[in-house]
Amino acid sequence: MAYRLTRIIATTAAGLMLAAAPAAVAHAAPAQKAHALPAQKTSGAPLLIGHRGAAGTAPEKTVAAFKDGRMSSADFFEIDVQLSADGVPFLFHDNTPARTTNVEEVFPGRENDPVTSFTWAELQQLDAGSYFSDKYAGERIPHLDDAAQVATVKTGVYIEIKAPVNSPGVEQVVADELRNDPKWSRLVAADKIQVLGFDEASNRRFAAIAPEIELQQLTSVVPARAVVDSWATFADSVGTNYRTLTPQNVADVKGAGLVLGVYTVNSPEAVQYSLDLGVDAVTTDFPIQNQRFLQGQPVFPGAGVEIADAANNVPGDDVQPENGEYVLLRNTSAASVDVSGAIIRDAANNILTVGQGYVLAPGAELRVYTGPGTNSAEAYYNGGGASVLNNGGDSVALWIGPRLQDVFAN
Repeated sequence: MAYRLTRIIATTAAGLMLAAAPAAVAHAAPAQKAHALPAQKTSGAPLLIGHRGAAGTAPEKTVAAFKDGRMSSADFFEIDVQLSADGVPFLFHDNTPARTTNVEEVFPGRENDPVTSFTWAELQQLDAGSYFSDKYAGERIPHLDDAAQVATVKTGVYIEIKAPVNSPGVEQVVADELRNDPKWSRLVAADKIQVLGFDEASNRRFAAIAPEIELQQLTSVVPARAVVDSWATFADSVGTNYRTLTPQNVADVKGAGLVLGVYTVNSPEAVQYSLDLGVDAVTTDFPIQNQRFLQGQPVFPGAGVEIADAANNVPGDDVQPENGEYVLLRNTSAASVDVSGAIIRDAANNILTVGQGYVLAPGAELRVYTGPGTNSAEAYYNGGGASVLNNGGDSVALWIGPRLQDVFAN
């Protein structure tokens, strides 16, 4: 199975290995706030995949997000497929509907029920867009086929089989759709479909049902070489967390004859870090912005404020008064910028805000805290009681009004 995807990325992999910087043999953290041109541009760029469609710029797993993924001209956008209680394949990431829908209003008391316990008709009553912004009010949970309607022979689809234990038979349903529905079969014929999942048993089942479809084994950490070699008996590629990836992992995956992808790589600096390690494919919540980076274009044209740093794991309690976790904003422009009402959003849609009356002079900085404290010209406190930033690393995006200003990852 591997020959098709291997053919697609062969020149990419060669270019990356030839152009790799010394960082490719040293496991170092991504550089901060460089936004320099990438070491490899279009001719040697990795495959680019829009995560959950384009979860950084539109509500995840909605048609709006798929369209942003397509607009970026990414090679693929990624979806998660599950089965409703009446067997309909739908697209949703979480095991419960609480985080990204208005289920508490529509079905009080069922917010923590398995999302697969809802019928398709019930799922269609939920608003899956308003959590992101009012602009997307009314976005619905999509059917599997909605993704095929958006995809093209240029921007295909990564189909993740999500929590297969909750959707018995989902592998056969997906395989049947890919074979029998003309919208999907045209994408298969164009080599623009890949199926993936964390569940090895599910992946093996899918490989047995549809050996002609590209298949990726997902893992949070690349295991020992012997395990990777066993994956090569049914999979074509491995997808892993870029933060845990080491040069030895890269060597093991490629030594097993597998293609290597990483997730969820949101800042340009993190993309470059992944390129330096020698990966073949990059999955990102921000495909539009990181496509610009790969093409050597300004990533955030006209932006005046950046996320300069984030303190995720401070000594003591992360939300202690005055000295807890925070995100640092900096005005890099030559003019003052009003950041009142600005939003800092992470990948899980945790949000920090900036209060009213904050205008940053050129070069000025503002620390935006999660917890309580005394507001000042240099610090704004959200007064939260629980931490927002992941101590092991997080990505956050800055929005001022409707405009995305910057993305930061550590």
